[in-house]
Amino acid sequence: MATQNPSIKLDPKYDHYDFPTTAPHKQSGHPGHTTPEQDAQVFQLRTKLEQAGYTERLDTLTLLRFLRARKFDVALSEKMFVDCEKWRKEFNLDDLTRNFDYKEKAQIKYILLPSPLSQSDEPKDGRPVYIEQLGNIDLAAMYKITTSERMLQNLAVEYEKLADPRLPACSRKSGQLLETCCTIMDLKGVGLGKVSSVYSYVKQASAMSQNYYPERLGRLYLINAPWGFSTVFSVVKGWLDPITVEKIHVLGGGYQKELLGQVPAENLPKIFGGTCNCAGGCALSDEGPWTDPKWAKPAKWQEAAKETVIDNQNTNPGTIPDAGDKAPAQKPVAVETGDEINAAPALQ
Repeated sequence: MATQNPSIKLDPKYDHYDFPTTAPHKQSGHPGHTTPEQDAQVFQLRTKLEQAGYTERLDTLTLLRFLRARKFDVALSEKMFVDCEKWRKEFNLDDLTRNFDYKEKAQIKYILLPSPLSQSDEPKDGRPVYIEQLGNIDLAAMYKITTSERMLQNLAVEYEKLADPRLPACSRKSGQLLETCCTIMDLKGVGLGKVSSVYSYVKQASAMSQNYYPERLGRLYLINAPWGFSTVFSVVKGWLDPITVEKIHVLGGGYQKELLGQVPAENLPKIFGGTCNCAGGCALSDEGPWTDPKWAKPAKWQEAAKETVIDNQNTNPGTIPDAGDKAPAQKPVAVETGDEINAAPALQ
């Protein structure tokens, strides 16, 4: 049963939440803290999208994220949503989320850690924690075991899993709506020789995040920032939303106190000053409320996959055109394409 939101009129057609729907902090435009005008803008945006033929992802929480990302300008929010849906279709994202198998992940972790290093069970505000070690980037070595296309696919799938089932499970456990994650980017080892590749990566990361996953960043810590990084960051800030910039904290080597103020020591890897030491390594750990039966529930994309399964056991062969007796059963094949990095997850 959906948790009732005291300030937002939930739409019975689209809003089928089984987790809290009120944001923990009183911020304008956030669930539970909207004005009548903002509620009307949600209705306007949904109506426009329905008229354009869209039927998925029209729930109130999703539309509010797109509206906040565009300062509640309905026309701009509509364009952002439509562009996102076009990208999802071109990227074949729904199918990827259900079927993608990133077999090379265990090898890549020693070179690049774009996936969750420690999806924290219980940060002090309840959000998942996502960690990247940018100093480990070695593009030449990385391309020996994977392709940029598969990296992008993996990153998009991780975003989808953040949205569902990870954040809903965290919301159930904390008793309040959680829509964002805490990101830690470790810049240790980012020397002059790596500046260009890291700069390119961060810029591409922001593109995917800001364009297609708005309002998913809660806090971003840039730790072990090298001398002169503030100059580079001043350029980075130029293509980030001012609201996003306010969430970013640039720290040098003395970052432990601030990080431990956000993440409990038992959930922060030892290499960052915590006490977490996952079996097999934190880089491959997926511990969190989303793996705890008390809080975890199947993601909507998992349920959708079950609903579309077709049982052909009793199909009359005569009703299948051109299905010769010797035609072998075909299995879907994953296709790998592309050689250039165009985007990655992270900053918004």
